[in-house]
Amino acid sequence: MRPLFVRCAALALLAASAEAQTVAITGARIHPVSGPRIDNGTLIFENGRITQLGAGLPCPSGAECIEARGRWVTPGIFNALTTLGVNEVGQVQATQDARARGDRGIAATFEAWQGLNPASPHLQVTRNDGVIVAGVIPGGNFVSGQAAVIDLSTGTLRDMIVRAPAAIVADMANTGENRGQARGEVIGRMDALLEDARNYRPGRNEVERGSTRPTAAPSRDLQALGLVLSRRVPLILEADRASDIEAALAMARKHNVRLIISGAAEAWLVAAQLARDSVPVIVGSLNNSPQSFSSLGARQENAALLRRAGARVIIAGGADAFNARNVKYEAGVAVAFGLPWDDALRAITLEPARALDVADRVGSLERGKDATLVVWNGDPLELTTRPTHVFVRGRNVLAPSRQDELMRRYLTLPPNYRP
Repeated sequence: MRPLFVRCAALALLAASAEAQTVAITGARIHPVSGPRIDNGTLIFENGRITQLGAGLPCPSGAECIEARGRWVTPGIFNALTTLGVNEVGQVQATQDARARGDRGIAATFEAWQGLNPASPHLQVTRNDGVIVAGVIPGGNFVSGQAAVIDLSTGTLRDMIVRAPAAIVADMANTGENRGQARGEVIGRMDALLEDARNYRPGRNEVERGSTRPTAAPSRDLQALGLVLSRRVPLILEADRASDIEAALAMARKHNVRLIISGAAEAWLVAAQLARDSVPVIVGSLNNSPQSFSSLGARQENAALLRRAGARVIIAGGADAFNARNVKYEAGVAVAFGLPWDDALRAITLEPARALDVADRVGSLERGKDATLVVWNGDPLELTTRPTHVFVRGRNVLAPSRQDELMRRYLTLPPNYRP
């Protein structure tokens, strides 16, 4: 067997050449998400962008032709809430870079992606399951900071960034920084913070001279929250209880901010209001019991009931880096509990891309978009389905992970091994 670094170099050369050449995937069942299914479909991409898509198109002369009869093609799966690359080992603080520390619980300037490790072994494991677009989010504070959208390309951090910042993340739950506070306090604190941020720009000099009343946060955080108040990025707000979600909706209307609700265990109870305000809701479906007093109304039909009411549903799951790939199974379980299959696929592709302003590049299969897509040997929401090809911007990133290497290493035990 060749040394690992030789094999990696060979893979890198193959990936670079694949990005430049024309590739055609033919005879496949293609799910563009933004349009109807294409049977016996052909998808062609060149230089990392999709150039043609349709039924029965021939493979162009000189192109690499991938015969995919009996296989499915979808956009790359998008897990909107992960700590990929910024959390490695749970019990080793030196590998934990998803939380800002020492900022009084308000860290709006914290850019979570700056600590991302492009060499994290979790990335290849996740790529190999077809989850190749991700939100990298901060956590652990009242206002945890700024999130980014990455694709799981190989290379540097700059190579991976799709959009940064893509959102600001905050928490309405009675946990972490908010533990022990009454709900009214938490809601009032968020309202005051947004009010101070709105007043910061016209009164910036007075605030920085300290000639105004004390503000809810330092000036640098108020300035960062201007991203939300100018509607350049959405506010992702963690809230489970139905009444907390209603309070968040009222606050978003008052301050005219783009809101995304995450967690949302009891969102089905206020589905009509969420649909009315066109607020995306990020939910999971693997938990079948309440996780706290804020989620006593949790139910696995949450996604289906929200969608039935016309709400915008995003499915996420496995925020821990090693579980980010589980988002496919969250979507599959949601289908088992009543969510239409097409809506489930949309909830892990195009809907998060729309909510985080990257739908011009990822989330669906359309001409001009990134060739960030997966070829599967069956239904991608089924437990046993595996990718046969995984492309990020036209480069095939399917490769042995550290798990694969360890499995191969110990497949044959040494002669002196004793159990």
